[in-house]
Amino acid sequence: MGRVGVLLLNLGGPDRLEDVRPFLFNLFADPEIIRLPVPWLQKPLAWLISTLRAQKSQESYKLIGGGSPLRKITEEQAIALEHKLAEKGQPASIYIAMRYWYPFTEEAVDRLKGDGIEKLVILPLYPQFSISTSGSSFRLLEQIWDRDPEFQRIDHAVIPSWYDRPGYLQAMADLIRQELDRLDDPDSGHIFFSAHGVPVSYVTEAGDPYQKEIEDCVARIMRTLGRPNAHTLAYQSRVGPVEWLRPYTDEAIEHLAEEGVKNLVVVPISFVSEHIETLEEIDVEYKEVALEAGIRNFLRVPALNAHPIFIDDLANLVVETLAKPGMQLSEVMHPPERTKIYPQEQWEWGMTTAAEVWNGRLAMLGFLALVVEMVSGQGPLHYFGFL
Repeated sequence: MGRVGVLLLNLGGPDRLEDVRPFLFNLFADPEIIRLPVPWLQKPLAWLISTLRAQKSQESYKLIGGGSPLRKITEEQAIALEHKLAEKGQPASIYIAMRYWYPFTEEAVDRLKGDGIEKLVILPLYPQFSISTSGSSFRLLEQIWDRDPEFQRIDHAVIPSWYDRPGYLQAMADLIRQELDRLDDPDSGHIFFSAHGVPVSYVTEAGDPYQKEIEDCVARIMRTLGRPNAHTLAYQSRVGPVEWLRPYTDEAIEHLAEEGVKNLVVVPISFVSEHIETLEEIDVEYKEVALEAGIRNFLRVPALNAHPIFIDDLANLVVETLAKPGMQLSEVMHPPERTKIYPQEQWEWGMTTAAEVWNGRLAMLGFLALVVEMVSGQGPLHYFGFL
């Protein structure tokens, strides 16, 4: 078979407070996130937005220790997966490819080529497929593949999603069970699944299977759990003026409180690692919403991180994938060309697809104003200390 590699895909996050602005720059410099009619404006506009957004984002990261733990946790997952594969008689080198922060996807590809990898399994750390998460990482890899003959010589197999894996379901049920059993009456705990939201247009216009896979995943976890508890699925992290999948997490929490629910057990269903959306958005923002609405006990199921059952199942998935012909990067679902992709982080620059022309015009005006201000040394950015 030759030397085997496993490429783990994830979004990435700033390790330190000083990384927040460059991380945001990378996010907004992606033409899938903000599409401009004038390509050369992409980076100047990304610089402007990231500069204006940095301080507010830093405040959120201060609440979780000064940076995202995503890279550290992903490295722990990679080490655990490598050890588990070795135990199963399938040695493999594990590589981490982040979309918007170190180690970048391009860096990971360079390393695996340098190591002489001959067979590669591409494994996203997103259980459910979406065009904006795993799909975005796959598209970047495909672009690298198309222009790199050395990369093209590596035999590869893509795993689009794996939310229905028995080990993943069992690990999730195990963590939920532990939180329920902390209650005086475990059966009184309302299990609240909170998934990262996506715009409705992803599903209705672009054909994104994300909502269907999330709903199927929740049903499978509840069957695996085997408890009589009531449960709810809602979606968090909506941004911009477009319609996102409903119900929204904050509104659903308030509705349950109005119905008399007192014990809420929140499950971050689309995340396998702790990061800003679990540690700050759920643990701080939504907890405050719940307590103010009358929820008495707000428990949050931890992310899987390096849960042994989860890691063992990922290793089994890699072994199974190596044993059969796999999906190629070119076969992964692509969204329609004009699909507006929203970033996987809360932000305030949301535009509808219909507003893209105005987005470009405003960007042009903003950039011209920025140039004038940089030359003159006068203007609001200087006044507020951004320049």
